[in-house]
Amino acid sequence: MDLFPPIEAHASGMLDVGDGHSLYWEVSGNPTGMPVLFVHGGPGSGSAPAYRRYFDPSYWRIVLFDQRGCGRSTPNAETHANTTGHLVADMERLRHHLAVEKWLLFGGSWGSTLSLAYGQAHPERVLGFVLRGIFLFRPIETEWFLHGMGTFFPEAHRRFREHVNGDSVDLLAAYHRRLMNPDPAIHLPAARVWCAYEEACARLVPRDAPSEMDAAAALSLSRMECHYMVHGGFMKPGQLLAGMERIRHLPAHLVQGRYDVVCPPVTADELARQWPGARLDMVSDAGHSAMEPGARRALVAAVRVFQARLG
Repeated sequence: MDLFPPIEAHASGMLDVGDGHSLYWEVSGNPTGMPVLFVHGGPGSGSAPAYRRYFDPSYWRIVLFDQRGCGRSTPNAETHANTTGHLVADMERLRHHLAVEKWLLFGGSWGSTLSLAYGQAHPERVLGFVLRGIFLFRPIETEWFLHGMGTFFPEAHRRFREHVNGDSVDLLAAYHRRLMNPDPAIHLPAARVWCAYEEACARLVPRDAPSEMDAAAALSLSRMECHYMVHGGFMKPGQLLAGMERIRHLPAHLVQGRYDVVCPPVTADELARQWPGARLDMVSDAGHSAMEPGARRALVAAVRVFQARLG
């Protein structure tokens, strides 16, 4: 089973969450159906219409939103008052706004991180989890992103290094200085190189000529990812694994690309071993991207399992 046909949102709006931030949200599918929240990655990537298509629209009330500082949320690429704690609080405010009692959380990459953080803060509001490309924001995972991915994609990593002049520099600090600089002549080239590096490593079979993001999207993704990495995801090291007791009773389906270079499978395996009720589906023909055929099929199948479970 691949993605469902395209659908349009039947409700949308902007939610004022304070601190000068407003979030874009939308609802599609069955207006009275079982709620599911799509938690996008990045941080800073935003949602897209294709993300509605993982869910049977006759059954699910499909909620998408753009996290602070990205997508259609405003202001774009704003790091002020933008932490994991803020995003968890935003999700809970959105739940109240939409009068949702409980929802299924569906998130990949950083979306898996944020889903786990929200679930551990509000376990009573979660029906379960469908998580892909597991990322727990431990220092070893940030280090892998900055350096380890070059083991498999040396050309992309060389371009990433060369933008900040070589091997010996602290890559994260160097990119942070550039991405936070208010001058577009400085932050935009750095943003494009950062995004190109991640894009080059995201698929089992890389695209021959990847499309270039527009300036606003490139800046929000790169600046937000760098901002969160500099601050350790705004979590204590190992926080999410340490907090598993709060959600261990909840059902979960973990979908992991066997050849995911951005979020290597070892992290999904560690999480699954601490979550007896979780099912780990290691997809043999997928990398990191949720849109690869093997990943798409596995994610749609995982949602169908929940649909059958919830009735």
